[in-house]
Amino acid sequence: MRPGWAPDVLSLFLDLAALPSPSGQERAVADRVLEYLRALGLEAAEDDAGSRIGSSMGNILCRIPPTNGPAGTPFFLCAHLDTVPPEAAIEPVVGEDEVVRNGAGTILGADNKAAVAAMLEAAARLAENGRAHAGVELLFTPMEEVGLRGAAAFDEQRLAARVGYVYDHAGAVGEVILGAPHQRKLDVQFRGRAAHAGMYPEEGRSAIAAASRAIADLRLGRLDDETTANVGQIEGGTARNVVPEHCRFLAEARSHDERKLADVVQEMLETVTFAATLAECEVETQVEGSARGYRFRRDDLPVRLAANALQRSGREPSYILSGGGADANVFNERGLQCVNLANGMTDIHTPEERIAVADLEAMVDVTLALVDVAAETGDAT
Repeated sequence: MRPGWAPDVLSLFLDLAALPSPSGQERAVADRVLEYLRALGLEAAEDDAGSRIGSSMGNILCRIPPTNGPAGTPFFLCAHLDTVPPEAAIEPVVGEDEVVRNGAGTILGADNKAAVAAMLEAAARLAENGRAHAGVELLFTPMEEVGLRGAAAFDEQRLAARVGYVYDHAGAVGEVILGAPHQRKLDVQFRGRAAHAGMYPEEGRSAIAAASRAIADLRLGRLDDETTANVGQIEGGTARNVVPEHCRFLAEARSHDERKLADVVQEMLETVTFAATLAECEVETQVEGSARGYRFRRDDLPVRLAANALQRSGREPSYILSGGGADANVFNERGLQCVNLANGMTDIHTPEERIAVADLEAMVDVTLALVDVAAETGDAT
C-alpha cells in the first residue's frame, strides 16, 4: 500500500524535490525512497558504494519479481538521487499553467527526481493492480552529477535484466537518445616565475598570461556536428601586485567519433605546450576519460521496446544524439543495453528549471507501457 503522503506522482515528486540532495548528500531522499518501496511491500537493498565514493548513500536496488514466468524481456530502470548544488531553499510550487517550478529561485531538482517519481509511481501501480510483467528492477544511484560515480561503483552483475532505461534527458517526452559522446577531461597547470609586478616585472613569467594565450588559441564550442570542447574553470595568482607563478584551468572535449576526440585532445595539448613555450613557462597536463560513448540502432531491442511503448502511450518517438552523459554510459560500457529517454525536464541546472505535471504523468504511462511491451517481447538473447 502506497504511503499516504504520496497519493499520486505529483505529490511524490513535490515531496522528493523539496529535499535537498546535492551530490554526496543524498541520504534524506534515499530514506524517502526506501520508505516508499517498503510501504509497497517491496524489498530493497543498499550496497556499500557510499563509503567507497564519499556519499551518504549507496546504490539502492529493488526487484519486482516477474508475474508471467520466463516469458518476455525483463528490464531495469535507473535514476540518480543527487542534484547539482542548490543555491537557496527548494520550494516546489505548481503554477496556474500546471508546471512545477522552484519558488525560491534556484534549481528544482527535476533532474533526476522527476524520473524517480515516475518510476516509483509505476511500481506502486504494478503492486496495486497485479499487472503481468517479465520482471522489473529499480536502481537508484548517488553522485551522478559529479562523474557517474554511483553507477560506476555498482556491481551490474546484481541485475537480472540485460536491458534498461534511464529517464535523464531534458527534452520532450518521446525523444529516444540513440547515442552519447565519448568524453575526456583535461587538467592543465602552468608554472611561471613570481616577481613584484611594480618593481621587477621583467623578472617574472606570468602563468596567467600563458594560460590566457592557450585558451585564446584553443578551438572551443561546437567544432562540428559530433564534437565540442570547453574550458570551464580557471584559477591562479596570489595577489594583484605579484606576477602570477601558478595558473590552472580545467577543460573537456566530447565527440561521438572516438578518433575525432583523440585528434581534438592532441590539438589541445599541442596548443597548451606552444603557449607555455612563448611565455617561458612550464606546463603539466593530465588527461582522463570521463565517460565512454555509445550508439544504438533503431532496430536494437531496447530502442524497439521504447518506441512501441511511446506509441502505445500516445507519443510518436523521435530519435536524437545527446551531447551529455548519464548513468546509461556506465551500463553500456559494461555490456548491458541501456537507453536514455527524454522525460520533459526543461532548463535543468538553472533557476528556471521546470517540468509540466502532464509530463510527470506521461512518463508513468510510458513506464507502464514499457512493462506491457516487454512482457510480450522475447528475451534479449
